[in-house]
Amino acid sequence: MPYLSILQKYWGYSDFRGIQREVIESIGAGRDTLALMPTGGGKSITFQVPALAREGVCIVFTPLISLMKDQVEALKRHGIKAAFINSHMEHEEVIAVLESCIFGAYKFLYISPERLSSKVFLEKLRRIKVSFITVDEAHCICQWGYDFRPSYLEIARIREFFPEKPILALTATATPKVIDDIQRELQFHERNVLQMSFERKNLAYIVRREDSIFDGILRALEEIPGSCIIYTRSRRKTYELAGQLNELGYAATYYHAGLPGLKKSENQERWRRGEVRIMVATSAFGMGIDKPDVRLVLHADIPDSIEAYFQEAGRAGRDGVLSCAILLTDGKERQIASRRLSQQFPTLDYVRSVYEFLCCFLGIAVGDGMNVTREFNLDSFCRTYGYFPTSLVGALDLLDKAGYIEYRDEDDASSRLRINVSRDELFRALFPSEERLVLSVLRHYGGIFVDYVYIDEDLLMGETGLTADNIYQAFLRLGMLKLISYIPRKHMPYVTFRRRRVDKEEVVIPHGVYEERRQHYEERAEAMLRYIEENSDECRSRMLLRYFGEEAEQDCGICDVCCRKNAQPLPEDEKEALRQHILAQLCEGPRNAYELDLAGFSPNLLEEVIDRMRALGEISFDGPLLSAKLT
Repeated sequence: MPYLSILQKYWGYSDFRGIQREVIESIGAGRDTLALMPTGGGKSITFQVPALAREGVCIVFTPLISLMKDQVEALKRHGIKAAFINSHMEHEEVIAVLESCIFGAYKFLYISPERLSSKVFLEKLRRIKVSFITVDEAHCICQWGYDFRPSYLEIARIREFFPEKPILALTATATPKVIDDIQRELQFHERNVLQMSFERKNLAYIVRREDSIFDGILRALEEIPGSCIIYTRSRRKTYELAGQLNELGYAATYYHAGLPGLKKSENQERWRRGEVRIMVATSAFGMGIDKPDVRLVLHADIPDSIEAYFQEAGRAGRDGVLSCAILLTDGKERQIASRRLSQQFPTLDYVRSVYEFLCCFLGIAVGDGMNVTREFNLDSFCRTYGYFPTSLVGALDLLDKAGYIEYRDEDDASSRLRINVSRDELFRALFPSEERLVLSVLRHYGGIFVDYVYIDEDLLMGETGLTADNIYQAFLRLGMLKLISYIPRKHMPYVTFRRRRVDKEEVVIPHGVYEERRQHYEERAEAMLRYIEENSDECRSRMLLRYFGEEAEQDCGICDVCCRKNAQPLPEDEKEALRQHILAQLCEGPRNAYELDLAGFSPNLLEEVIDRMRALGEISFDGPLLSAKLT
């Protein structure tokens, strides 16, 4: 079937957009292809359409288990057979999925790169008729990149089994050096890069200096209506900030990697449906979200890199309507960046001590532990050994990248359910609202009257229309009646030991994992700081594009720099007159900016004059109130 017919049949779109057609035709011609498509560019279409046009199974490598589930469910809704394999599936389930792929039951198989370390998996894999291989988030293969994952280096092994099958690598952000690294590490037969412009003509990039970040958030929310994401680095700050905003009458919810899966799904759905306006989140939120009408992305903390900032900011305005990405700063960014560096790269002695205590905490003896996986209660570990979580996670990350452990901090466990009574007895005890839930369970999960089965609450939510809490409470009630046995899924980090335990003095962190990555981290952080602190008249969009090796044809015209340059110059005497007018009013006492009498003056002049007065130390903010600093 022609590519366009497939697009129209399954997705209902009349035509491809951007470079989608070029990428599809390239992979369809059997060429290794690297596609650079910014956030919202429609990457999934570029492998899903050609896979449906070819015989065999498309193997999709992706780093996030939650993203696997979302994409598989989305394909199923379109009537496309797809499956995933994650680390919390039983061995028998994994084998069943692989056998189904061998017999052609699926068109897509989503897996994490870690699967390539399993001999059983590789033996089954070589028997699958593969159409081609897709590597999502391909920048993760770059060892010094901003989101390096060691397991991605193993993906090239798949070429041993399918040397003639093309690889499609996809990423939203990559510098010229990363582009070269991706093609080299994936052993491309020839250089082949297809790239959309990173330019977002409808997105206004703005940097704002604020005395109070919270006041800056409120100011932005008042100025720009519509759906909003606020990014912060701290899990604790996500729910604290959401709570503060709710108290002030803003509808807000929150999201971070440590939330239980059901809570994540429920909060995300409420925001996606527009029941709440604001999502306060860490960087864990965003991949795979399908909400094109986000009007504002606010950064309340400075990202570590331009790559991370660009990807998160790019979640605004995917529908092409004018939207804003505002980065708030209070002038302490260099101090913060220095602290983050020491947390991300603690001393090597610190890392070795963490390794020793980790082995003791998880009961791994010297010489033992190869491929052993343990639940890891990070809070308990910190309390036991007196560690701070941020530096501890930095040490675990280094041990991960050095090959000693694999540290996973993602909610990828599944709930388990068993029915303890007969079908008739169960249905007699059900409330009417619970009947469609139990029918859905029986439709999807066989053997549930005999033993525990893993269930997917997200699937049940989509099919029944119930909320995550509805499902949880229903299963809880039936469990209390002893009609079922229900074990809810939980969020718990996992540690897998990739080598036998050694003495801490024998722990070696390679130069490439520590010194080189530290240097590149500093370079990326410095580029981010320059973007914030740059006082030139260069357009923000131009600055970002140049970082990714692209030159803009013209200024964007909508960022804060362009707006400042394009503003009509006003006579200095008028600015001075307004300054004196404001001081005279503030001498009578503090007041809100909107309460100032501006009779005879242009309102457009107020912000510039107040910013100048604040910089000169003539006025100060106390929350929303302006006060004069009288001498």
